[in-house]
Parts: sequence; C-alpha cells; structure tokens
Amino acid sequence: MFEKSIQAYEDAKKVIPGGVDSPVRAFGGVIGTPPFIARGEGSFMYDIDGNKYLDFVQSWGPLIFGHCDKDIENSVLETVKNGLSFGAPTELETQLSNEIVEMFDNIDKVRFVSSGTEAVMSAIRLARGVTGKNDIVKFEGNYHGHSDSLLVAAGSGMATFGAPSSPGVPADLTKHTLLSEYNNIAQLEKCFAESSDIACIIIEPIAGNMGLVPASEDFLAKCRELCDASGALLIFDEVMSGFRASLKGAQGIVSTIPDIVTFGKVIGAGMPVGAFASRAEIMSQLSPEGKIYQAGTLSGNPVAMAAGLTSLKKLKADKDIYDRLNAKAVRLTTGLQEVATKHNIPLQVDTRGSMFGFFFCEDVPTNMKEVGKCDFPRFAKFHNEMLKRGFYFACSQYEAGFICDTMTDGDIDATIKAADEVMANLI
Repeated sequence: MFEKSIQAYEDAKKVIPGGVDSPVRAFGGVIGTPPFIARGEGSFMYDIDGNKYLDFVQSWGPLIFGHCDKDIENSVLETVKNGLSFGAPTELETQLSNEIVEMFDNIDKVRFVSSGTEAVMSAIRLARGVTGKNDIVKFEGNYHGHSDSLLVAAGSGMATFGAPSSPGVPADLTKHTLLSEYNNIAQLEKCFAESSDIACIIIEPIAGNMGLVPASEDFLAKCRELCDASGALLIFDEVMSGFRASLKGAQGIVSTIPDIVTFGKVIGAGMPVGAFASRAEIMSQLSPEGKIYQAGTLSGNPVAMAAGLTSLKKLKADKDIYDRLNAKAVRLTTGLQEVATKHNIPLQVDTRGSMFGFFFCEDVPTNMKEVGKCDFPRFAKFHNEMLKRGFYFACSQYEAGFICDTMTDGDIDATIKAADEVMANLI
C-alpha cells in the first residue's frame, strides 16, 4: 500500500536530515511512514503509490480553494512567463499591499518577506527598534517560527525568563524572552511586574500549533491593556489564522486590536511568502525610510505576489465563502464528536472559520499543559487508521486542520463514516 513511499523515505534519509525538510513531516508523532505526494487536485492528494487522500492539511493552511485552483494556477503561469524573480520592485507588490491595507483600519503599510518565520523575526525587530526595549513576551504552545529568540521552552510553566529549547541557540539570545502560559492572566501580569524592558507581546490569537486553541477575549484584552500601560507593542501572529479564520483572520472575530500583524500562508496561496504590517508611524521606521534594517532578495517575489493577489481577490469577491467553510468544519467536528461519544471515547472539538481541531481528552484544553494531557497514543492510532482509509489529517496532535472550499458534504460524511469504523476499535 505504501511500498514506494517507504522506499522514497529511505532514499531521502540518505541525503536529507531525517528524510524531510520540516520535522513534523517525518510522522514522528503518529504511526507509519509519510506518504510521498505526487500531485494534488481540489480536495485530494495522490501519493507515489497511487493512494488517494481527502486532504485536511491543505499545505498547512494556504490552499483555501484546494489544490490546483485554475484561477491561481493561471495567474502563476502567466507571471512565470515574464520571469521568476528580479530582485527589483514590481507593481504586483503594491497591488497585493493595497488589497490588504484596505481591509484593516490598523494597517497602513505592508512589508513582504519569504516566510512566516522571517515575518515574525522582522516584526519583533521592528517592535524593539520602535520602543527601544529588549524583552519580548511569548506564550507556551505558540509557534512563531524557528528564529533563535523564539525557540524557548517553558521549564516549570511559570512566567520566567526562557531557556533555549534547541541546541545551537545560545542562552544569551533567549534571555530576553519571557515565557508565560497561554490564557493565564496572572502569569502574564507577572512578566510585566518583573520587567520594565518589554518591547512587545507576540501571540497567536488563534493558536494552531498546539492543536486549535483560541485565546479568550479576556486574555487578549489583558494583553492590550498591559502593552498600553507599559509602552510595549502587541503583535498578532496570524501566519496561520490570517484570512483563514475569517477574511480578517482573528481580527474579524475578536475585539482586541494589535499594533503589528504578521501574515503568511494564505497570501501566497501555496507559494513561499510572509508579511508584516502596521500603522504608518511604526512602519516608517523601517529601512530605507527609517533606521531599522530588514531586507530580502526574494521578498515580494512576483510569482508569490500573483498567486496571493488572485487568492485574496477571490476571497473578497465571495461573500459567503467563510460561512460555507465553517459550516463544513462544524459538520466535520460535530460528526467526529458524535461517533466518539457513541464509542465512549472522550473527544473535544472546536472550529474557527475554516480551521478546526480535535483532542482525545475529557476537557477542552486552553493551554499547552492541558493539551499535553491528551491521549496522544490514541490520536496516533486514529491518524494511522484514517490514513489507510484515504483521509489525510495533520500528522500531530499539536496541529490544526483545514477545510478547503472544494470539499463537499459528501466528503465530510465519508470522513465521519470512516471515523465511526475506526473509533469502534480505538482502544
């Protein structure tokens, strides 16, 4: 069933560390060998063995219209004919910036980069440069890319100065990272009580890297309050939730307004891209207008800009798309919960627009510590059995799932039927 993928994985491990170019793809949190994908079409992917999968990962979020959307595909092909990259400005950058700016009252200018990691790294440098302060506050379970100062583990779980969570990251680079528990106001207040040198809070307002765990309205309001009182800036990391949870991402759902926003995924429609954005007085401090340096040869790459521009225009033109996507996400998660209950399996579910999550546990998790109490072996078995039946879920309990617009109610119902079969034997 997976013979060619198994061989491809063995071949890859000879020349690529772990056989993959991003660790989660190695299936370390689940069972089996990662399928090597040959192509995608609409809601489905096909591996090199010929297996077909209903894809609930969608390239980790950006493919709202599914694989090989004709409009996006055509815009990429037409742009490629003029060149892959110039290292010089194009009008596409301005056009995509305008599409983003007109949607948000708190955004006047956008700077494009090539990844979410780069967007967050640059946004934090901007916040430090603007405020003249050094410390940042981040939350356990929020993933902001792999830049050095953000690879920090919680230790005791109390608000504290962070320690590096990866070899190769000097402690000196993380000593200015204060770690707090997500959705824990008391720990957040402790960070500000212990440091007067905080430049920013960075937060996933809808966390998608410990499963789907949204921040509470009260918690986000407290983030805003503490930043305002101390002169710090509030950064929303919407690399995953931007244009996914709603057309305005988390900002279309919650009432708290950030100072800086980072985007990614959807604005590239599958191409490598990221961005950070803010008010004019903040963005004007970036080079070449200001003294805060940030640069990238492939930033604003025309192919990525064309794909993102087409995707964003399609989203804005379709007033009902997020209602459709969320209805499908609710149909899926409600169905999964019903069959789990039928088989006496505790399962918690949630959705935000086209994002969804489910946890094998008794209570709804609100932070990383609570997610860690979930039944990971049961998730791994569920994932493996669903994969065998042609349903491709994120290969980690720590990842959110995604609905695409080409998925049908029939696709969702087939998923629930398969889950019923799996859960009947899920010990």
